[in-house]
Amino acid sequence: MSKTLDIYHQGAALFARQYDALSFDRVHTSWQPYWPDNGMVLDIGAGSGRDALWLAERGCQVIAVEPAADLRHIGQLKTGAAANTTENSLATVQWLNDSLPELKACYQLNLQFNTILLSAVWMHLALSERERAFRKIANLLAPGGRFVLSLRFGEFTDGRVSYPVSVDEIATLAKQFGLVLSHVSALTADSAGRTDVQWQTLVLVLPDDGSASLSKIRHIVLNDSKSSTYKLALLRTLVRIADAHPGAVLDRQDGKVVISLGLVALYWIRLFKRLVDNNIQQNSDPAKGLGFVTERGWLALKHLTADDFAVGMLFTGTDAAALQQLFSDTLKTIKEGPVTYIWQRQKDNRLFQMQRDKTTKREMVLLDRAFLESYGRFELSESMWDCFRLYGCWIEPLLVQQWVSEMQKYEFNRQQGLTLDTYHHHLRWLDRQHDTGLVRKKVETLRSQGHDVRSVWSGKPLYSYDIDHCLPFSYWPNNDLWNLLPSSREENRVKSDRLPSKTRLHTSREQITDWWQQAWQSQSERQRFFVEAAMSLPNVAYNCTDFEVVFEALQFQSAGIQQRLQIGVW
Repeated sequence: MSKTLDIYHQGAALFARQYDALSFDRVHTSWQPYWPDNGMVLDIGAGSGRDALWLAERGCQVIAVEPAADLRHIGQLKTGAAANTTENSLATVQWLNDSLPELKACYQLNLQFNTILLSAVWMHLALSERERAFRKIANLLAPGGRFVLSLRFGEFTDGRVSYPVSVDEIATLAKQFGLVLSHVSALTADSAGRTDVQWQTLVLVLPDDGSASLSKIRHIVLNDSKSSTYKLALLRTLVRIADAHPGAVLDRQDGKVVISLGLVALYWIRLFKRLVDNNIQQNSDPAKGLGFVTERGWLALKHLTADDFAVGMLFTGTDAAALQQLFSDTLKTIKEGPVTYIWQRQKDNRLFQMQRDKTTKREMVLLDRAFLESYGRFELSESMWDCFRLYGCWIEPLLVQQWVSEMQKYEFNRQQGLTLDTYHHHLRWLDRQHDTGLVRKKVETLRSQGHDVRSVWSGKPLYSYDIDHCLPFSYWPNNDLWNLLPSSREENRVKSDRLPSKTRLHTSREQITDWWQQAWQSQSERQRFFVEAAMSLPNVAYNCTDFEVVFEALQFQSAGIQQRLQIGVW
């Protein structure tokens, strides 16, 4: 960018006149709803100071960054003169000599910004510099802060260098670094009248949970040092539990939330099962191995799939013994790894705590609440738990992205030539078809025995049918028996990935509970049904055997998912 920077420096007076001939509100009208009127603003590539001065006059505290010395000098004179007039006495702008992608001087300020403006700059950044530049900018945002970025489409004819830009590139970077793309303007004509130039403005937001927990999580994901994927695995484990298991909370008081250690172990195992069994390296030194992979535990259960480690599953004989060994190995690894090394400011200020209980070996293991609680307690702050629960749909994609990024660094994985799709495939949480196949088999069995199986939505007899996830799998991946309902193919296509409305659930109540009664009659089936419901639905007691209670909880869960994820209703 040095050649381009020299051009801006040498032509400073001309560029300043061109910039100042256009007003802020004319150039930036495409993102007017997001114009700030207070807070800390960082204007990167501030040029003549036109935008910085306008923002300062609105009440913002502005820091203007400009690497071209003569342009910066013009801007300093302009904003300084404005500050000396009575009417603009509060319109102060501080200037910095700094540049992308490093922003070294900005980082030394130790400030977070409510708005960061990058206007007419991104096209000058080489493709190789953009990921670093985006990460630097994202890390300077305050929670709830906005990053406003303008994209120029059109070549230069005066020697300045530019590179291709696209909304897709920014969307990918936003996902990678934890920002939400909240506004994309239409393509607009050039304010200076150049017919071969168009502009597009994007507004990206760093979500804010109001407790700073989101910032802590984001820091761990993006900035904490990592020699393995363990920290990411623990965070994703907690996200999945918080999202999927309202019934997992054992205690909630004095600003703390306690969940069962066994559930943490179970989810950890599920997250790693596809990766480890397919020889995808998970740490920087493979010679050290993985602490939770031992002969008597993990390797003795290699014949099982990730989806076999599900709440409600029954293990007997050697599998039961191996499972208990695996839980012990896993909890030891979590304790000595991420729980010890995830801390804030001081090493003894750990964000998570574990209390192990002594367990008794069992000949048979049912993965229910009692078994999972027998291993002890896992404690975290209430604000962090709520953050995982409310913002999991944002946090989990970021965790997956970083997990992939870490695995791509490891030598053995590089030698295998693993594709991006391979990494994502083995990081998937559930096999969507795993339990739908079980329910489909149940429908076929009932029909072969002469039973009348009907759609839960219309009550009509089923001929060609689908197994519908009542709460859509694409938003809330859950294959519990209570969530899998028979419907006609036409109804399933129309419903698609929408939630059933409150009215539709109410009118379908009898048909849904009738299906549950009809399908799940054996002791083992009902045991699994109610164990799953107690773990994944709110206010279902551990020993519940009432389908009506489960339906009431289903309604509450649907309302909660609608509120958190803003899914369309059917």
